[in-house]
Amino acid sequence: METIGQLSNLPLARRLGETAHVSPLLRKVCQMSGCSEDHAGEWLLKCAIHRGASHYERDFSGDLPPDNPNLSHEELAVALCLGRHPYNSVFIRAAAQLLSSTHTDVRRLARLAVMERIEPVLLHIAAIAARFAPEAQPWSYLLNHLPRRRSCSPDALPHWSRFVSQTGVTSFGGGPDIKWLWRRERAV
Repeated sequence: METIGQLSNLPLARRLGETAHVSPLLRKVCQMSGCSEDHAGEWLLKCAIHRGASHYERDFSGDLPPDNPNLSHEELAVALCLGRHPYNSVFIRAAAQLLSSTHTDVRRLARLAVMERIEPVLLHIAAIAARFAPEAQPWSYLLNHLPRRRSCSPDALPHWSRFVSQTGVTSFGGGPDIKWLWRRERAV
């Protein structure tokens, strides 16, 4: 049996005890971006940050193409959670922040999740969101509508603390302030 540490460089699907399927969405992402499968994840992360997953802001290689608005927010987030990518918790966390918006099309997201076989990832995020933002969409919808195909080890995906912003206990009294990370919406 492999430990989680040994699985860190393997595809996410293997970490979850699954087989990575051939993804039509990943094929679409590669065509739209001009990136190979190996570099598509970094392009997706760059696009997610540009679209409001601001907690994960960073510098990217100048070689990465610009965002393509023909890829919906839902497709972008689902693509970040695909089992074919090597495990990268930032991809999953950025997808969670990008999807945490009242503008997310919950039905479309649920269909894409099933089609791309990422239900365990989104259900993991949704269960955490239920603790910190119980009415938040799309998470409450997904908890009630996504099929529970299989569960995964709690250590296989990011810890709850990686999906929130929290301040520590201060000498002035008061406990930690924990807030769910919402997508930063751009003014139109």
